[in-house]
Amino acid sequence: MKVTTTTLSLTVADVDASREFFCAHLGYEVAMAADGFASLTRGEADAAADIVLLRTGAEVLPPEQRDRQAGGLILALTVSGLDAEERRLREAGAPITMPLREEPWGERLFQMTDPNGIVVQLVEWVTPADPAV
Repeated sequence: MKVTTTTLSLTVADVDASREFFCAHLGYEVAMAADGFASLTRGEADAAADIVLLRTGAEVLPPEQRDRQAGGLILALTVSGLDAEERRLREAGAPITMPLREEPWGERLFQMTDPNGIVVQLVEWVTPADPAV
């Protein structure tokens, strides 16, 4: 198997709200859209996964999946310049729901939550103060 693209498909109540969040705060662009559907991409800009947003109840989904929400999922994006990104997003009014912190094992991160409850975590890895942790 050779994977050529990674796409995360999320079922949400309000496609437009999530689309606006991803485009305004995370640099995604709309590749395709229709009523209850949006395909988002960052193109060739980097290695971020493409995102498909489907409205809850969409008939294109199997019946057992139509009422599921994108809960419990954390979309983690590893970035460089985490401090600058956190500052930019805070100044832009992004909904930061977990402040910037550093874990003992060298993970620096913060989280935002989109209007449909999708948690997006921006991460930057650094050399831990105690490599034995």
